Amino acid sequence: MKYVVVDLEMNPVSREFRDVRRKMNEEVIEFGAVRLDENFEQEAEFQCYVAPAYGPIKKHITNLTGITQAMVEGKEAYAVCFQNFVDWIGEAETKIYSWSMSDIKQLKKECRFKMPEFDVTWLDDRWVDLQQEFDNRLGLHNSLALKHALGAMDHQFKGTQHTALADAINTSAILVLMQDDEKFRATMQPVLDILQPKEDLASSIGDLCPDLLKLKDNL
Repeated sequence: MKYVVVDLEMNPVSREFRDVRRKMNEEVIEFGAVRLDENFEQEAEFQCYVAPAYGPIKKHITNLTGITQAMVEGKEAYAVCFQNFVDWIGEAETKIYSWSMSDIKQLKKECRFKMPEFDVTWLDDRWVDLQQEFDNRLGLHNSLALKHALGAMDHQFKGTQHTALADAINTSAILVLMQDDEKFRATMQPVLDILQPKEDLASSIGDLCPDLLKLKDNL
């Protein structure tokens, strides 16, 4: 079994492409992934920029990711980059992880639009929402953002946030930690302590002021 952790960066489809926007609002402009072996040791990296087909890189995307129009000029189209990614994953039995399901939803939308011949069930069969597994393990009702999850485990982010390969590498650190349940629980115990349900307020007041409870009972 192999394990791939992937992250994508996207750019909005320009407003003039109204028909396209009915099918997808964004396009992938960067793939980043790491592959772990059966012992959850990193063995390979994958990174590529993608030339957007429906509009230039937006300024706020450059501000967020550092990806400029010049960086995607002359790069391969989505179909080529995605096929290269699939080839890199290989034929071996592989689980694919991402932080939330937004990335697989984007890939499925873009494949249906740009690569209608690709069987998107291939993704469904392999994909795992690591964020949901993390939340379930901790018993969280609200999902943690990647940076907060890493902060909770006292992990120093490596590289630049919102760059696909760096995000994938750092997400893989969470996957690795989760393989040792005892270590995971010990590492996350400070977070669990904070999130424990608070003692009933009335009981707390009663313990501090028992005379108040006697007064209440006599009313």
